[in-house]
Amino acid sequence: MSLLVRLLDPLTVKDVCLRNRLVMPPMQSGRASFEGEVTSRLINFYVRRSSVLGLPIVEHAYVSALGKIGPKQLGIYSDKLIPGFEKLAEAIHLAGTPAVVQISHAGAVATKKVIGVMPVGPSARNKTRMLEKSELYELAEDYALATERAVKAGFDGVELHGAHGYLLNQFFTPLLNKREDEFGGSLENRMRFPLLVVEKVRKQLGKGLLLYRIGADDLAPMGTQLQDAISFAQKLEQASVDIVDVSGGMCGSEPKQLQHINGYFIAQASAIKASIRAPVIGVGGITEAEFADKLVQENKVDLVAVGRAILHDNLWPQRAIQTLQNKV
Repeated sequence: MSLLVRLLDPLTVKDVCLRNRLVMPPMQSGRASFEGEVTSRLINFYVRRSSVLGLPIVEHAYVSALGKIGPKQLGIYSDKLIPGFEKLAEAIHLAGTPAVVQISHAGAVATKKVIGVMPVGPSARNKTRMLEKSELYELAEDYALATERAVKAGFDGVELHGAHGYLLNQFFTPLLNKREDEFGGSLENRMRFPLLVVEKVRKQLGKGLLLYRIGADDLAPMGTQLQDAISFAQKLEQASVDIVDVSGGMCGSEPKQLQHINGYFIAQASAIKASIRAPVIGVGGITEAEFADKLVQENKVDLVAVGRAILHDNLWPQRAIQTLQNKV
């Protein structure tokens, strides 16, 4: 008979020990500089929230100039940014948690106003230029170089942003990927570019943690379906992804049609967890410690991400843990 696992139980992934299974997912805070530099405000934001978490995932940092989505977004596109990331990693480690940063490229959801040129994507659309095949390999290298910077700065790992309509998600979804080469069309082809990025990033990480945030459901009839995401998660595990972080696809992180459900991407996360051995993070408007604990106890997910509640109240993790300790 297996032992009951709870939210407050530790979890070791590779050589990295998480003191509990409570995750703060990446959420853009608008606290970086206009050049994407780490600021003292940004460091304080993570220090104030990390002291009892199992894992804080630092908000998405753009890997190249074309991948920026808005002002004061964190960037990891240049070596000049490494000193700031060193301070951030050190501060998070001093709070007693591993440090992981999400890296991203906005692709077709970028705007000319922000990046200065026409945005790029898997296919040509209104106000979007199709990426040439040669550019895909250059982009994969941008992700690899960003990972190298994170490792140099002392981070324990990176998370690839493959959800919420960002570039890797754009290649995966049939809604946006209309290519007719080997990077589009079939499910196998639509996975090809994200898996190329995974391969490049994995090499740079060495023993570091690699997380992938998957857009598991577009909530659209012609879009990504759960079975697609299950197949993709299995491929990610084969490619040595250590943790699969399950969220929404083109529907975004807070789809209106799921707002009435507590834990609105848990069903997708649970189905993916049943198909792979790698730990799975579940998310979706969760605000109650007891509910998060129940999800882990019922083996629906391995870790639970609580976003907005922690964003708006930096003491939420302490109160949640106190609540669960009092129950025990």
